[in-house]
Amino acid sequence: MNIESSGVPDERPSRWVRQRTDGDVDECVRVLAEVHARDGYPVNWPDQPGEWLSRGPLLGSWVAGLEGGLVGHVSLSQGGEGDLAPTLWSERNGATRGMTAVVSRLFVAPQARGHRIGALLIGQAVEEARRRGLYPVLDVVASDAAAAALYERLGWKLMATVEQQWSAHQTVAIRCYAAPS
Repeated sequence: MNIESSGVPDERPSRWVRQRTDGDVDECVRVLAEVHARDGYPVNWPDQPGEWLSRGPLLGSWVAGLEGGLVGHVSLSQGGEGDLAPTLWSERNGATRGMTAVVSRLFVAPQARGHRIGALLIGQAVEEARRRGLYPVLDVVASDAAAAALYERLGWKLMATVEQQWSAHQTVAIRCYAAPS
């Protein structure tokens, strides 16, 4: 049991966020597989999920825990090919794409939901983006209503919903968000 600063017992489970290490990747992949089985995220399961979590120009990756176990993940990167939100934000703000940072690879184990783990992880990524003088943005598949609801509860602003061609046979609707000011 935790004790709040008021001295009153706090029955909430112990939560934490820290920078991801190479040793966390296998556990992250295990959690991601649970999320994929339950929610279909990511839409297309990667051939090498550990590499997928670490791909791109990463600015940082963090993991979250609940009662000692790893239950969530988020990354922050420079916008890459296929990231729509940096371009939209830049066009609307008369800035370059390089002024943004993309929050991505966010997932929380199904059994850990309801403990504000997603909000903690997003907060960490946003804090790092702002520390670097970058504006946080993100893309989410429009069919992921739970993720969109989380971002909107946290004050993220929907910039647009656009169609994106992922392959010759797959077009996906993407919601592009900008962090609250």
